[in-house]
Amino acid sequence: MLAAPLYSEVADGPPGGYARWLTASDGVRLRIGVWPEGTKGTVLLFPGRTEYIEKYGRAAEDLRKRGYATLAIDWRGQGLADRLLDDPSTGHVRSFKDYQLDVQAALKAAAEIDLPRPYFLLAHSMGGAIGLRALNEGLDVKAAAFSAPMWGILFSPALRPFVWALAAVGRKLGLGHTRSPGTQAETYVAASPYEDNTLTTDPEMFGYMNAQITAHPELALGGPSLQWLNEALNEARHLARTPSPAIATITGLGSQERIVDPSAIHERMQRWKDGALELFDGAEHEIMMENEKTRDAFFDKVCALFDANR
Repeated sequence: MLAAPLYSEVADGPPGGYARWLTASDGVRLRIGVWPEGTKGTVLLFPGRTEYIEKYGRAAEDLRKRGYATLAIDWRGQGLADRLLDDPSTGHVRSFKDYQLDVQAALKAAAEIDLPRPYFLLAHSMGGAIGLRALNEGLDVKAAAFSAPMWGILFSPALRPFVWALAAVGRKLGLGHTRSPGTQAETYVAASPYEDNTLTTDPEMFGYMNAQITAHPELALGGPSLQWLNEALNEARHLARTPSPAIATITGLGSQERIVDPSAIHERMQRWKDGALELFDGAEHEIMMENEKTRDAFFDKVCALFDANR
């Protein structure tokens, strides 16, 4: 594992953090960020679509204060990992199952670095879909936590059939590499004002995210390709048909959620035997990027779960 850049000046994470390059089994180059200080174990942090390691520097500090080390990953196609299209602004993946190759590479790296055990999972948005499949395939963690997991994508009932048809037909017509209609090349926090944004109600945290991509625009990612959209829709449908893993879990969901489908989260958590759904009043999609009161409440609940399952 060769040293990789970690933009600590914008990550605002714990001291001693570093990054490494990894290579997945299919040859795709990935990047992990590690904040190794923690005596209770290591949290495997699975980011969402468009995200990157530095975005979770403050989350790593919240975990460190509660006794946990953190390993975060740049998924293929985003952050400083290999972009998969000639147009680096378009989010793309060949198959959603390919993200499991990234998970395997990260687990191997955690073992080689000798990060403290046991391992725990904390997954946000798209990372929640990747994490649920990984759990179903035997991910070696003691407990799992989710933040607004992408177990479904929110569309109006009238629009849903059109989106499914567009993604499937566009892919069959060889347009899978095309950016999905209605999305743009510029990443959301750069293209959108704070007012009525769908990520956070906290202006300081919105500025934190904006400052990161302003300082390092190579981290930014725009809208998804039609192929990514088709894969994501199919993955959500597949996951909905799977049983809930036999592992303790907590899922956080904001009452203002406007990106992922809350009904899919409620349905899943109703049948997760050792699972709890925690609702955060007034919060948007990014619970770990919300105001301090919400963030503290979320991390307290997550780490209490981890503490109880060490």
